[in-house]
Order: sequence, then structure tokens, then C-alpha cells
Amino acid sequence: MIADINTLEPVCKEIKKRLPGGGVVLLKGDLASGKTTLVKAFAKFMNIDEEVSSPTFSIMQQYADKIYHYDIYNEGVQKFIESGLIENLESSGYHFIEWADEKLEEILKDFGFNYITIEILPINEAREYRFES
Repeated sequence: MIADINTLEPVCKEIKKRLPGGGVVLLKGDLASGKTTLVKAFAKFMNIDEEVSSPTFSIMQQYADKIYHYDIYNEGVQKFIESGLIENLESSGYHFIEWADEKLEEILKDFGFNYITIEILPINEAREYRFES
């Protein structure tokens, strides 16, 4: 799916369609590919009127008890697990995790979490969003 970074509603609808009751969304892409921009768009799509920012240094941000936003770039999967944040994924809502890797995917599979992966690839001013279930 290709979308302009300013009009991400079709991408948000696809997330909601694939995870209607919530779940985990693993976001993959290079620096500045639009991972946090997608989370901002999804919050707006869900009528959440809070400022969404990258949780790079705090590791996790929470918005209106509906969206949880994690950035594990700096600390990695091991720190995510050691800090107990994996248990957070049991909370209802949407859990967006930036910089997830295969190790985290294996853990999610082992624990039976419902998740999708979105790879974001820049194409000029637009992005290609590759969904995997």
C-alpha cells in the first residue's frame, strides 16, 4: 500500500481491519522512514487528541489508554523484556513497537500475541507500507 505521509487514513483503516480489537504492530523501517508519523496518524484516526512524540528515550508512551508506543532502538529487545514492558502487551489497545526484530517476533509467537508487521519504505514524498500478518 502506498500513501502520502500526510494522508495516512487508508493505512490506519488497514491496521484497524487487521487488528479490530487491538494488538501489537511491529514497525520496521530506516531512520526517518515515518514510524512515529504513522503512530501520530493512528492516534488522530482513533480520535485521540494528545500530542504523540517518539518514545526514543522514555522507551514507552501511552495515549488515552488505547495506544501504547514503544521505541526499542536504544535499549534493544533484551532491555524491553528485562524492564517488564513485554507484560504491558497484555493490556487492551494498540501497541506500536518501533525497531522490533526477529527475536521479539519469536517471543510474541511463543506467548500467542496477536500482531502484524509493517515495513515502511520511503518513495520520494510518499511511503510504501508492507503489511505482514
